[in-house]
Amino acid sequence: MSDRPHKIGKYSILSELGQGASAVVYLAEDPFNDRKVAVKLAKSDADMGEEEANRFEKLFLNEASLAGKLNHPNIVGVFDAVVEGDQRYIVMEYVTGGSLKKYCTETNLLPVRQAVLVIFKMCRALDYAFQNGVIHRDIKPANILLSDRDDIKISDFGTAKISHATHTQIDGFLGSPAYMSPEQINEEGPSVQSDIYSLGVVMYELLTGKLPFRAENSVAMINKILNEDPVPIMQLRPDLPDKLVEIVQKAMHKDPKVRYASWFEMATDLANTFPQLERYSHEISSTEKFNKLRSLPFFREFRDAELWEVLRGAVWESHGRDENLLVEGEIGQAFFIVVGGQVKVVKDGKLLNVLKEGDCFGEMAYLSGDRARRSASIISVSEVHLLKIQATQLESLSDGCQLRFNREFLRTLIERLTWTSSVLAQFRR
Repeated sequence: MSDRPHKIGKYSILSELGQGASAVVYLAEDPFNDRKVAVKLAKSDADMGEEEANRFEKLFLNEASLAGKLNHPNIVGVFDAVVEGDQRYIVMEYVTGGSLKKYCTETNLLPVRQAVLVIFKMCRALDYAFQNGVIHRDIKPANILLSDRDDIKISDFGTAKISHATHTQIDGFLGSPAYMSPEQINEEGPSVQSDIYSLGVVMYELLTGKLPFRAENSVAMINKILNEDPVPIMQLRPDLPDKLVEIVQKAMHKDPKVRYASWFEMATDLANTFPQLERYSHEISSTEKFNKLRSLPFFREFRDAELWEVLRGAVWESHGRDENLLVEGEIGQAFFIVVGGQVKVVKDGKLLNVLKEGDCFGEMAYLSGDRARRSASIISVSEVHLLKIQATQLESLSDGCQLRFNREFLRTLIERLTWTSSVLAQFRR
């Protein structure tokens, strides 16, 4: 049985959107402006202790104080804040697309260019907020909403530090531990740099599908943030441009003085990467990549978890027609799987074979050990899409995954030997 109210003030309640420790958020109809809105209803103090009730009162007042103050296309609009008897509620812009959290898993990553654009817009919006005396203090994917035009809106300024506030604000340990900067953990004063650190964590998660620090509890998480370095991004996404990796590293530096001095500076660095990201503009999603690999004969024996493992360490490449992909005699330490299109195998200027979707080439460099020379040249026949895997990446995969690769390489070698034998037999006739 639902306790959902039919009306809150003048707003007709349509459904519940979600709830947290301090409030329930409803989708509602605004009859006067003929629009849908989100109504955030503060929970009753009756079920809380005095300290908790005081804390949530401050959260409410903080967010309510921003009604009509921050007008930016990438910040959720706060239309009204009302106290009626025992009810306290905030009326906000309704954003349809849910939060960014769903794109922080390796099975559902945003295309790289889109992820960087999201962070760029965040920088611009948080710079606007800062110019208006506001530091967010709780930046995380759950507080970044997606609108139906594929745009973003920053929400939940309940814990924000507001320079012009007339009410008492919350101080001390604030935010979500996984996204907190070292100085936030140490309960130092809020700054742009602490928010920049949090956005760096969000960027890391958007690009890799993983948090930079993972732990079983908050205490272990805090210890890692203070004392350890995150797993290098290049280990999780070797296909990313160096500049993007450097931006994340700078934003997440443990020393706030080494981080970006301002949102404008970080936004400028992000903007400068867009020319490099042009090659990602037609990038397909991680789910589409997974489904493509699943359809290839090469991967038919691989389990789903092993396929995701392969995708994590591989680089997805696209090439035009008549490009030299490998050159005979060169030293190679990577092998390739044809995901789309065709390539031809040429040795001493003579055509040996044409490889299609699901075929591999360059695997002898891996099987032969270090400094193996390419035995033939590979040239694209059409536009071609390749999965490139470095020998070192393959060696870091699980034993089961490596075993399946070795089986496929062996099967490929047998097929090629059989084909060569039949061709030689025809010449002898």
